[in-house]
Amino acid sequence: MLIQDLRAQQLILFEAISGSRAYGTNLAHSDTDLKGVFVLPERQFLGLDYVAQVANDSNDEVFYELRRFVELALKNNPNVLELLATPADCVVQRHPLFAAFRPELFLSKLCRQTFADYAVAQIKKAKGLNKKINNPEPPARKSVLDFCYVTRGAGAQPAAQWLQRQGLAAAQCGLANVPHLTDLYALFVDRSPDGRLGYRGLVRDAEASNDVQLSAVPKGEEPAAYLSFNRNGYSTYCRVYREYWDWVQKRNAERYQNTVQHGKNYDAKNMLHVFRLLQMAEEIAREGRLYVRRPNRDFLLRIRRGEFEYADLVQQAEELVARVDAAFAASALPAEPDRAAVEQVLIETRQRFYAGA
Repeated sequence: MLIQDLRAQQLILFEAISGSRAYGTNLAHSDTDLKGVFVLPERQFLGLDYVAQVANDSNDEVFYELRRFVELALKNNPNVLELLATPADCVVQRHPLFAAFRPELFLSKLCRQTFADYAVAQIKKAKGLNKKINNPEPPARKSVLDFCYVTRGAGAQPAAQWLQRQGLAAAQCGLANVPHLTDLYALFVDRSPDGRLGYRGLVRDAEASNDVQLSAVPKGEEPAAYLSFNRNGYSTYCRVYREYWDWVQKRNAERYQNTVQHGKNYDAKNMLHVFRLLQMAEEIAREGRLYVRRPNRDFLLRIRRGEFEYADLVQQAEELVARVDAAFAASALPAEPDRAAVEQVLIETRQRFYAGA
């Protein structure tokens, strides 16, 4: 089923322009996102081919089947709740039956999690982006050997440095476990020209290996030193390196360039939504109402333009989170929506739609 099928069969209950144009934070080049609610034909709803959601290829036009819409609204999903309070100038079409679905039917203290916790997650995401921008990972990946250290007196030095100073190649060395000491190895050296001791080196493949390599050591050989492999450090590095280059591959090029251009090292659009969501959450807690069109467009667009320092925005956001917590603690909102009442509205709406009301 496609969106054009919903239109052709007159199945749409509600359709609206969403996103920045509904928030009032759109710019001249902003996309026009559409969201809506539809009702499946009765036979398809009763049969085996239930369709919960229909979207276009770019996912900027999304329509929820009525039951799926209600399920998400009961969970206080922000994207779905915002549809119920869409500004009048953004409503494309509204079936009379959709009037039964009012924000007050769904708003509850669950919004503390769905709005504010999501915003907090975006703050963490912004911190992560800040870290990635300020601490880029070089394309060349470090090896296990970069996390190995060799004892030198009462201290230690990087294994590569020790080898260089000793005039040795890693292939001349062999490692053996030191009993009872995790990730500490006795390091043996074969200085014979023909490598008669048969040591296997420190690692199997300097670029691909994820561990040191052990060798069979002839009885009576004395270790030249002891080598420690910082396994935890290597594991952490590999995760950070992988996450960084995954981010480079998947990042939104336009938003990244905007971040670089304003020079504040945070995703400005991301931080705009942090404040939008937190402010909406506070309004829901204090007034029991949902305001989609934001009254502070100028402030939010200043964030988007990168006019604020990153640390200042994070501090303001954290203070706003504390206010949101206090507001919900004192709020008269129910702990969660009245499921039975919502279900009754859902059933009656579907029955009337199928009856042609």
